[in-house]
Amino acid sequence: MSSTAAPVPAPEILRNRLERAAAAAEKAGFDALFVTPGSDLRYLIGAVGGSFERLTCLVLPVSGKPTLIVPKLELPGYEAVLVDELGVQAATWVDGENPAAIAAGLLKSPKRVAVSDFTPALHVLGLRDALAGVEQQLAGPVIRELRMRKDASEIDSLRQAGAAIDRVHARMGEFLRAGRTENEVAADIAAAILEEGHAVAEFVIVGSGPNGASPHHGASDRVIEQGDVVVIDIGGPIAEGYNSDSTRTYAIGTPRDEDVAKTYAVLQQAQQAAVDAVRPGVTAQDIDRAARKVIEDAGFGEYFIHRTGHGIGLDVHEEPYIVEGNELVLEPGIAFSVEPGIYQSGRWGARIEDIVVCTEDGVESLNNRPHELVVLGE
Repeated sequence: MSSTAAPVPAPEILRNRLERAAAAAEKAGFDALFVTPGSDLRYLIGAVGGSFERLTCLVLPVSGKPTLIVPKLELPGYEAVLVDELGVQAATWVDGENPAAIAAGLLKSPKRVAVSDFTPALHVLGLRDALAGVEQQLAGPVIRELRMRKDASEIDSLRQAGAAIDRVHARMGEFLRAGRTENEVAADIAAAILEEGHAVAEFVIVGSGPNGASPHHGASDRVIEQGDVVVIDIGGPIAEGYNSDSTRTYAIGTPRDEDVAKTYAVLQQAQQAAVDAVRPGVTAQDIDRAARKVIEDAGFGEYFIHRTGHGIGLDVHEEPYIVEGNELVLEPGIAFSVEPGIYQSGRWGARIEDIVVCTEDGVESLNNRPHELVVLGE
């Protein structure tokens, strides 16, 4: 299956990315990058598609022209990105030929190469055999240094995605009410995600009552009841490939548990403290600490069971991860989620999540729905 039609960044943007990737690879001591279909390939040349049994691979040497190894029958799907302005040439192959050998033959006596992180083992082993004696490492550490720092066009796409998912949350009163199952609500939300401008509803979490205490619950046949607290975590990509991801917590009428208001106020304070801490020069772990301190000081530390956030872009989860131990210093253009949660097993849970971007002098939030516990059905 070939690359699918999708908006392609301007050739000058992609050419710059290829040049920077080659320079970063050289700095890391590699002779070339081998990038198979996935978000890394989309970032570098704008190609959308998956990896299958036939090898497609961009060979990006640190000097010289990049070449896309592609099955001849799939070449038409890549014509939109194989333009003269981009400077990527194609090398096709047909069944019966060895594409890994073709890829290896493009390099002259390489010593170290890097292969994209999510390359299928089928192709990793083929490249290993074709490059016998050549050290092979993951390309992720090279490419993520580029992808973490979003340019203006990427941030604009993330803004569009954030606004689109905000519109879905604004419609939650249409879907979320007592007497419906989580699955019924999730199906309506998924349809709304598409209606409001996404290409795909990548995920829909509807965690009602005790299910809300499981951060990655999904949805089930549980019937939503009056008094439930409900966690709604939703998102997906817009046509340009950049993702939304936003969580809000709702109540179906007055919450049945008396501790909801007090506990939720702590969560709201923690999320705001973490957002307020974002600025150039602080570290990723500083943001995690800002949220965690508020929750721990209030006595809920054992109920905050995951990192505070994750990077976002062409993948929903990508570098950087906002977690203790990550000493990455934030710079303008780095985008990530801020999503502390408090989860009381068997009872209820809550999470507030915004996507934010580090700016020259602080932070921009790409989600702007209210953070208060939204009460529906009263």
